[in-house]
Amino acid sequence: MASCYNLVSWRCVLLSTRHCRAVLILLLAIVLSACANLEPREPATESDPPTSRVPYYLKAELDDPFEAIEQATRRIAGDPRRTVRIEPFDEVETDLIARIVERFEFSECPAGGPALQWAEWFGARPDYMERVLNRAHPWLYDIASELEARDLPGELALLPIVESAFDPFAYSRERASGTWQFLSSTALDRGVQINDWYDGRRDVHVATRAALDYLTHLNALFDGDWNLALAAYNAGQGRVQRAVRSNEARNRGTGWDQLTLPRETRAYIPKLNGLGCLFREPERFGLELPVWDNEPLIARVELPGPTDVVELSAKADLEIAELVALNPGLNRHMTPPGGPHHVFVPIERADEVMAALPLLNGQDVLTWQEITVRRGDTLSGIAQRNNTSIAALREANNLNGDHLAIGQVLRLPGANGTLPTDSPWAYRYQEMASLQERLLPTRHFYHRVRPGESLWVIARRHSVSVTDIQRWNNLGQSTTIRPGQRLSIRADTPAATGTPARTQVTQYTVRNGDSLWVIARRLNVSMADLMRWNNLDEHSILRPGQVLSVRRGDSA
Repeated sequence: MASCYNLVSWRCVLLSTRHCRAVLILLLAIVLSACANLEPREPATESDPPTSRVPYYLKAELDDPFEAIEQATRRIAGDPRRTVRIEPFDEVETDLIARIVERFEFSECPAGGPALQWAEWFGARPDYMERVLNRAHPWLYDIASELEARDLPGELALLPIVESAFDPFAYSRERASGTWQFLSSTALDRGVQINDWYDGRRDVHVATRAALDYLTHLNALFDGDWNLALAAYNAGQGRVQRAVRSNEARNRGTGWDQLTLPRETRAYIPKLNGLGCLFREPERFGLELPVWDNEPLIARVELPGPTDVVELSAKADLEIAELVALNPGLNRHMTPPGGPHHVFVPIERADEVMAALPLLNGQDVLTWQEITVRRGDTLSGIAQRNNTSIAALREANNLNGDHLAIGQVLRLPGANGTLPTDSPWAYRYQEMASLQERLLPTRHFYHRVRPGESLWVIARRHSVSVTDIQRWNNLGQSTTIRPGQRLSIRADTPAATGTPARTQVTQYTVRNGDSLWVIARRLNVSMADLMRWNNLDEHSILRPGQVLSVRRGDSA
């Protein structure tokens, strides 16, 4: 209270003596009223009545989950607009970006070439670069450290800008996922886990190590040529090897720009080279880069085993949106039964999280349901009946193949897809489930039936067929659904019934600050499709109020 009075008194010295007393009285009344509302409140306890309703102050964020994650990342990273550019790099010992740029090795932008054009393109879009760097900031310290430990070039730290704009939830039409855009087959080859509980492609910490392992392998495969290694990362090492052999057989050069490669790959390499030139000479391209302290923003906390991260967030007073932003690899509200068991948190909250671990329930958070294999049962059939996957069944039962024996007992994790409804933090579970339902590219989630909804309405909402919903939930043709019922939706399996989805055309009105990438991400479509539907290209300028067409079920 004293500090509030001092604030008013300080303002008074800026006013003339004649008006000081009257203004002081008015300001004092306003500020003391505000201060009264800032008195500390008692923290919520486990005895508080449970609620299943999301508090009003979360509703706006849940209406747009992408914006919720963007805001959470901004809170963690801080405001980049408060930073200033300092020249030259070698005079800034604690600049994180300078630390990365000092390791640059191969990026170049010949006059008139596509790399220079990309440097100019990125440089002319400061708002876009600010958003991308905001997403990157929490992870760049770890990436920079890994590059140094492996003696790799600094340009690789910028590769996620090309791949995903540093969005860990990015999911391509080819089903590449995560910041580094791994296909599931490539990720599994590099030891990344993917199951019902967790997708390591979205775990930036795990995916960074897998990506750098793979890039190191590709660089050795192509005799130290980083541009060829990047081409292989994008187009596949087999395709690039064949293109090299073909040129060698014809006595042609084997530089990346002399090979017959897909158009996307021929643009991919200049993009990264252009970013390298931009970061090396930002003032040349009119971009003001932030200056960040060379220190970590997040901490990795090891957990004792399968852990309910929502309960942990409540005990440690962590925001759910921040938890989801830093732990995008989680598919559910728990860490996977088989690990990894870690959670990333803002570094200033790490001590509170560690202190909260002993306060957790302590019970086995996984309750196992046992089923007995019957004649005719298969892993796929059991998985479908129980709303799980074959991979999850194998993991839970230590199975190496698909063979089952009649009478064999299998266990199913009871927490798979279920949310506590009697918890004093029920709204936290609801918030996390809502964010994950709309953010995660696995798109296997549960829809709670609302009053008045039919299977047709639900199917249309999620761009699937009624037949699919019936099959996924073992519903008969005449089965009636009821409000509150939970239905499994697997929207990552379009055309599972063999029937192509009907094309639905909707319209989207461009808002202030929108870009093609932001709109595509918000509407869960690819940027390439969005441009194709509206006769646009990457250089097109959007204007607020402009109407764009969006097609659902369009495969053309």
